[in-house]
Amino acid sequence: MISPSVPVRGSMRRGRVAAGALQMGRTLWSTPSGRVAVVIVGAFLLIAALAPVISMYGPLERVRGPQGGLARLLPPSAAHPFGTTNFGRDVFSQVVWGTRRTLTIAGIAALATALIGLNVGLIAGYLGGKVDAVLMRLADSAYAIPFLPLALVLVGIFGRSDTVLVLAIAALFWRTTARVVRSQVLTLKERSFVKAAVVSGASRRRVLYVHIAPNVAALALLYGMLLVAEAVLAEASLSFLGMAPPNAVSWGTIMFDAFTSQEMRRAWWWPLFPGLAIMLFVFALSLLGRAHESVQRRRLEVMP
Repeated sequence: MISPSVPVRGSMRRGRVAAGALQMGRTLWSTPSGRVAVVIVGAFLLIAALAPVISMYGPLERVRGPQGGLARLLPPSAAHPFGTTNFGRDVFSQVVWGTRRTLTIAGIAALATALIGLNVGLIAGYLGGKVDAVLMRLADSAYAIPFLPLALVLVGIFGRSDTVLVLAIAALFWRTTARVVRSQVLTLKERSFVKAAVVSGASRRRVLYVHIAPNVAALALLYGMLLVAEAVLAEASLSFLGMAPPNAVSWGTIMFDAFTSQEMRRAWWWPLFPGLAIMLFVFALSLLGRAHESVQRRRLEVMP
């Protein structure tokens, strides 16, 4: 996080946020684990962006063999690197298209979660008192509510949709970001540049979102990136339980189709490759967290 020394005004606010994001990127790239994680995450993002080009078939397209019959439950081969399903669908193409949907839902959910956590942390840390107590008790309550039962209730009320999946994830996962941001705000609000803004007549809203928020935005962005891993696991869990919209294709729905087909023992490749994709992506994001912790530890060691 960038140490503020002067009030942030106008275009300086955007520059401070951009500088913080750039510094965070350099921090993650400065360690071997961070570089590996960035490469893996970048590869997944590239696959999601180029899904129509990379995939050989549509996600729900039924592939037929040379003799015109459906290519049902074919093992991995040159023609079908990840094999096929019981309906003759190419698993490789489904995993590629599923990457786009999974990362889109997880990214939106993580962004919404980070924004909620950022605002709750800003308000709780700056206002303090009863407002702080109420918001932090809400955060404690969010830790106490189990995720899957809440998601089941929301799906039962509103039906199966991507919006419900995002709401279910964002409703609970904002808690950690809020606590971390609050702790930073408690320190920042005692800095001279914030007190100068208050003395000059700046409103609470201006102090929060012009002078304080840009200095914690990079930290909220980092936790938002780490929340993507939780969102991916949450989306996969909900989709595996059949809560995804009909005909939706994601890593979780591929595994759900494999499970409900009762062909998992015979077609081992069907759930294997989407499961490996989930594992690799979440592992890469955990490496990002480890890289950040390693850099922070080194900074503490060199401090006098």
